[in-house]
Amino acid sequence: MKCIRFHENGGPEVLRVEDCDPAKPASGEAQIQHSAIGLNYIDVYDRTGLYPGELPSGLGREAAGVVVALGRNTRGLRLGDRVAYVHSKPGAYCELRNVPADRLVRVPKSISDEQAAAIMLKGLTARSLLRRTYRVQRGDVVLVHAAAGGVGLILTQWAKALGATVIGVVGSEAKAELARRHGCRHVLILGRDELIAGVRKVTRGEGVAVVYDSVGKDTFMASLDCLRPLGMMVSYGNASGPPPAISPLELSKRGSLYLTRPTLFSYISQRAELDAAARELFSVVRKGMVRVRIGQRYPLTEAAAAHRDLEARRTIGSTVLIP
Repeated sequence: MKCIRFHENGGPEVLRVEDCDPAKPASGEAQIQHSAIGLNYIDVYDRTGLYPGELPSGLGREAAGVVVALGRNTRGLRLGDRVAYVHSKPGAYCELRNVPADRLVRVPKSISDEQAAAIMLKGLTARSLLRRTYRVQRGDVVLVHAAAGGVGLILTQWAKALGATVIGVVGSEAKAELARRHGCRHVLILGRDELIAGVRKVTRGEGVAVVYDSVGKDTFMASLDCLRPLGMMVSYGNASGPPPAISPLELSKRGSLYLTRPTLFSYISQRAELDAAARELFSVVRKGMVRVRIGQRYPLTEAAAAHRDLEARRTIGSTVLIP
């Protein structure tokens, strides 16, 4: 089978198309023939070494496909089942992969493989951020960075459905229009609009209840200044680099703020947690509360080009790789 691997950390140029042998699935595993693979910024962190891992390595955390083989003692699945997964271990950029059965969820008929591949990591991340990290309530004002990105478009739609007023932050007017169509009542454009002043104007000086910041270094301190007293700063990504180290006193002097750095896998480590999260995610997609925007499709063999476009902020919505 074809797979994407890298033997050293670096830019997109380190990604190689290789022939790989998936072997037979071990006990408790299922072999998945991928039909669509999700692209995420965590893949960039893995590739660059921001998240260190053993080399050589595969890449990719989410995908969808069909069960084509089962290992011994693998229960609850049958050959031909449509499934999707998000995995803590990279390796989804491939045609076939062996995955622990307890990490797989069945995909409803109403959801396509591409949609499933695009929402297992991004959608479950959005669900965790909105329903667990900070439980958004009707009437809350929330600030979402990268509001036209894969996670951002899901966050904004879902937050609006929960009754929140969403302020989105994007990088261009084209992305601003997309963010407005997906739930943002107010949109700020980085480089054109002043973030703190814009938020204070919208909230009449009060600040927002929660900031969802996937950008990191470039926006972290300004995001803190957008919060109301007792507000929560949710730093869940490092697109511009890791956020700066800060003293706890910085939270105190801004109004006893809360700061957290969540990761999805802490919320779905148990099978029951994964099932509950996937059910809620699939439900909001089926009901039309969240529309999955596939903005780009690349052949699996062009993964390096997909990474270049992602890092250059040329992508909109979700991106999938097609084996």
